[in-house]
Amino acid sequence: MAPIPFLGRLNLAEYAALVGSFIIVGLEAFIRILTLALPAPLISLFYRASRRLFNRFTSPASKKAVTKKKGEIISSKMHHNLTFQDVSSPIRDASDFVDLCRLYGYYAEEHVVQTGDGYLLGVHRLAWRKGEEDQKVNQGKSGIKKNVVYLHHGLLMNSEVWVCLTDEKRCLPFKLVEKGYDVWLGNNRGNKYSKKSVNHSPNDIPFWDFSMDEFAFHDIPDTIQYILETTAAPSLSYIGFSQGTAQAFATLAVHPKLNDQVNVFIALAPAMSPAGLSNGMVDALIKASPQVLFLLFGRRSILSSANMWQSILYPPIFVRAIDMGLSFLFGWHARNISTSQKLAAYPHLYSFTSTKSVVHWFQIIRTKSFQMYDDDVQPVLSLGSTSKYTKVAKFPTRNIKTPVVLVYGGSDSLVDIDIMMKELPAHTIATEIPHYEHLDFLWAREVDTLVFPHVFDALESFVDAEHSKEEYDRYRSARHASLGAGAILPTIPLTYISEDDGSQTMSSSYADSAALPPVRDTGALATASNGQQSLRKRARVQQEYDDSSESSSPITPTRTRAGVVDSNGNGNITNKLRAARSGSIGSNISFEGKGLKGISLGAGRAVSGVVKGETVGNMVGSDDNTGSSGGKKKAKR
Repeated sequence: MAPIPFLGRLNLAEYAALVGSFIIVGLEAFIRILTLALPAPLISLFYRASRRLFNRFTSPASKKAVTKKKGEIISSKMHHNLTFQDVSSPIRDASDFVDLCRLYGYYAEEHVVQTGDGYLLGVHRLAWRKGEEDQKVNQGKSGIKKNVVYLHHGLLMNSEVWVCLTDEKRCLPFKLVEKGYDVWLGNNRGNKYSKKSVNHSPNDIPFWDFSMDEFAFHDIPDTIQYILETTAAPSLSYIGFSQGTAQAFATLAVHPKLNDQVNVFIALAPAMSPAGLSNGMVDALIKASPQVLFLLFGRRSILSSANMWQSILYPPIFVRAIDMGLSFLFGWHARNISTSQKLAAYPHLYSFTSTKSVVHWFQIIRTKSFQMYDDDVQPVLSLGSTSKYTKVAKFPTRNIKTPVVLVYGGSDSLVDIDIMMKELPAHTIATEIPHYEHLDFLWAREVDTLVFPHVFDALESFVDAEHSKEEYDRYRSARHASLGAGAILPTIPLTYISEDDGSQTMSSSYADSAALPPVRDTGALATASNGQQSLRKRARVQQEYDDSSESSSPITPTRTRAGVVDSNGNGNITNKLRAARSGSIGSNISFEGKGLKGISLGAGRAVSGVVKGETVGNMVGSDDNTGSSGGKKKAKR
């Protein structure tokens, strides 16, 4: 008989939470089984009933946010342009990755990668600009040569999360394709596109016996090798989101030779050793014994009923349920993502993964260590009597040689940037987007102006796996120019107009205002009767980490944090900003009087000057052809 993992380590409140969890999971399982037995007409009846409930108990303003005005156009490759009353509907209803890309006129290839342990992974490729479909890319001597970029999704996701946006300009893969890159998007074993193995059926428990260890030792390196062999490229650039960054940290740490095949690793909303969950009771329960998830969800896939709930709930209700869950578990409010974007993207948010891979994360949270999966169930006795004699191997992330560029949110509860920087190599560079939460790096309103420039800077600077000093210098120049492009912000009005419902929202601080959607016409911004706030400069203060000598890395390790400096330059932080951001991880800033060192001016606004190709010093900004291998000079070897 298997030992009971939580016995002796829970208090009364945690036992109550555990019993409640069993009741909820049991009720959900009962409803799921009942739903599977119901005929389709009855399920449609439930759907219509949920829609009527939404319409009855929802305010007119909220209803207006759900549907866009007529005249919204989504360009399609299918012989004509389609006009939709609801801009999110075609994206929400798209069946797969290929359909999502077709909505915007892009041709997507599908590939299958077999891992060393027999799993078959679906991989997608976007290599052709519109109109290039008949040309060969990275194939033969006559083919177009393009630099290769590989994108990887987060936990409980698949490759669709990168392309399910309501606006083409905010879709990172499409922007990379138009800039001349050969773009590949991977999938983890077990998800929608990788639910097959040559050794086991998905109905068998052994199929789901995998954690982040298998992602690191098989899925990522095997996919990279397949891409490099298919394109005949010597190296590629890696962009990860959330767990996709953790998998890269682990992979590069345990595969030294792989560092010679990755130009640069760009980590969006990086994950390594989260502090825990926002809800205290759930956090305490999971930290007490991560293996309790096996008792709740079994040893196959976790949360497999999410698709069932999506099919019977009216989309706005489903969106509200997801938002409530994110707020309950992580404290995220998703204010930077529009309602129409949520309606389009949330149906593509969930994909299958193993319960074991989630247990692995809770082991990492519990031990505060980015370690491999612990196969031993902890004994009933106190951990202190055994921990000194046993130690689970950590991923040796300080051994990573590939340039690492972190872009993280100041309001992301899953990012502890201080701990992360200590565990990464000295050449790691981090930039904070102050008001961003986790999912904002995929779907926020201004992701194309606040995040993409940092991605393009890194891709255009690190063009091969040489990792030379010239490449680091080029990136430092580009990054400085991007940050400096947003040095002076326009006056911040006290009242913003919501993009979704037209309502006016009062904002008492810059942090609050930044979290709200700006309207396109700045002249249309409503202002309070007492006028506007005084003009301020947005500054980013670079803070050095001296855990290694300067000579040990091509650049000095730096990290960027955001603050608001009064226009007189005296470095005093307003009390309102401190109050608004006191709960944000990595937001405490200290200035030393007037002797401010390492200030580069704001990344809070778009870096339009750089993106348009303006010259800054000796550096020329990006253009539409920077992805092509012939379009830029490589660093001197």
